[in-house]
Amino acid sequence: MGGVGEPGPREGPAQPGAPLPTFCWEQIRAHDQPGDKWLVIERRVYDISRWAQRHPGGSRLIGHHGAEDATDAFRAFHQDLNFVRKFLQPLLIGELAPEEPSQDGPLNAQLVEDFRALHQAAEDMKLFDASPTFFAFLLGHILAMEVLAWLLIYLLGPGWVPSALAAFILAISQAQSWCLQHDLGHASIFKKSWWNHVAQKFVMGQLKGFSAHWWNFRHFQHHAKPNIFHKDPDVTVAPVFLLGESSVEYGKKKRRYLPYNQQHLYFFLIGPPLLTLVNFEVENLAYMLVCMQWADLLWAASFYARFFLSYLPFYGVPGVLLFFVAVRVLESHWFVWITQMNHIPKEIGHEKHRDWVSSQLAATCNVEPSLFTNWFSGHLNFQIEHQMPRHNYSRVAPLVKSLCAKHGLSYEVKPFLTALVDIVRSLKKSGDIWLDAYLHQ
Repeated sequence: MGGVGEPGPREGPAQPGAPLPTFCWEQIRAHDQPGDKWLVIERRVYDISRWAQRHPGGSRLIGHHGAEDATDAFRAFHQDLNFVRKFLQPLLIGELAPEEPSQDGPLNAQLVEDFRALHQAAEDMKLFDASPTFFAFLLGHILAMEVLAWLLIYLLGPGWVPSALAAFILAISQAQSWCLQHDLGHASIFKKSWWNHVAQKFVMGQLKGFSAHWWNFRHFQHHAKPNIFHKDPDVTVAPVFLLGESSVEYGKKKRRYLPYNQQHLYFFLIGPPLLTLVNFEVENLAYMLVCMQWADLLWAASFYARFFLSYLPFYGVPGVLLFFVAVRVLESHWFVWITQMNHIPKEIGHEKHRDWVSSQLAATCNVEPSLFTNWFSGHLNFQIEHQMPRHNYSRVAPLVKSLCAKHGLSYEVKPFLTALVDIVRSLKKSGDIWLDAYLHQ
């Protein structure tokens, strides 16, 4: 099949040494169906239909890029590109025709080129190299808080004041553990991916009681397609909350499972207090059992064994359960406000098939940095830059700002309190849009 040929019912792997078949985007677009997925990486066309189920990041993550140019996502998610390309080779079926653009649709080719140049500049500046001292300090201060909380109860007894203070310290420790495992999940600390994975299992499992596989399964989808319904699990929250375009859809279809015009109020009852304690605990356990992640289950069990054995002598069974719930509820407040201040107020809707840079910027914003904000948020206030070692975010930020200014893209930075208030404002706005569509359609 020379030139831009007609694809057969199922393209086989390209034969070594043979000329590669060429395809146009019109042909590639037809292969974005369940069981029939092609994608483009570095102008080469791959048939991932059967292999997607074996993809280490999950079939959903790679499948979300079906019939698209996934070059920038490929580079963002993989540390050792040469190693990963070995797995791609058997899936290669052709390449883009010479006259075809690298990205399908009316995308800004110069923006894509400039972003890749920026990425290379960051590599040349060694901004992807982590500081062992920095991350050792982060782990050290997490462990110190765990010990301090126990010592408070041991020395002062299980009274209300020591217990409240210990629960508060443990909630901070749990919050900081979220951030550290997030760094490890992005392979931002060790040069070897394997070490990042092992360390993430320890932090996520032993220090938090959750599954590293479960977190990566959710979080990688979020980064691949941020704020896209049915592709980003962080915003696929209907029918409990309506966000972005779902407000209009539910209104036009006269759907009213909850009083959505009041969602900014009931958010305070079921959002921050219960996400970690209820939703994450149940979803995490179900994922480990259904996906048979037995190693993660053992890691999580080690957390609960340590926690309950440490505090059982002071509280007894009912008391230690109440103490655990208090820690989880406090931690959950932190998690919801800090992780959503960058995303919920931004554009949320269905797939727009944008280039990597535009899709990321449309879905996120930064929060003004300070020593406290950087520490308290785990540097998630640098949401736009945050796929590298976090101590280098401030160094790469000027380069990203320049790129945005050159191409007329919004680089939004908010004050910390404004970012938190905007979560509630955006929920109210979506609820009002739903009510208007519900009443007038």
